[in-house]
Amino acid sequence: MRLWWLTPWLIMLAGCQAAPSVLPAAEPRPAPECRWEAGDTPAPDWVRRALTALENEGFVVRHTALGLGLVSADRTQVLPAYGDFHDDWEGSGFYGGYGVGVGGGRGGFSTGLMIGFGGGVGSVTRDATRLERVSLVADADWVRLTRDIQVIDWRGDLRETRSASDADFCLRLRQVMTATAAPAVGEGP
Repeated sequence: MRLWWLTPWLIMLAGCQAAPSVLPAAEPRPAPECRWEAGDTPAPDWVRRALTALENEGFVVRHTALGLGLVSADRTQVLPAYGDFHDDWEGSGFYGGYGVGVGGGRGGFSTGLMIGFGGGVGSVTRDATRLERVSLVADADWVRLTRDIQVIDWRGDLRETRSASDADFCLRLRQVMTATAAPAVGEGP
């Protein structure tokens, strides 16, 4: 039997597939405080100030381009006991348990607490990592700062990602950068 009669239905179903009406964007949107006018300060000076401020905050600078006015940095933090709360087989990263029982030879009552330390598994090897990335771009007119945060579990799976360009972080970093004079070219720490 030929299935020619399925062709119109397949064409109709294929027509229902459409592109999204809105393309993905950073959520939440970056705060307005993460973009400011450069003023009289040239872009290379903003880059140098950002280098100093980010290193003082514990970031590791990964890339700089003075000609482009770009700085990229990141820092990591181990998150102990971060687990998949939707997975019944995976605990919080720590071993332990408790129990209550009824029974025994004479109908007694018992309670207990168990604490255990495993070898090669547990919170030592199952901690997630929080990765925080910051980028600053400066030109003759504007300075823009972006930050995002990712949580990567012990398996290497991405568990959480979000834009973290909030007003508090941007204002604090901007205050540090404007209070710090940029080191001259060739000056070392």
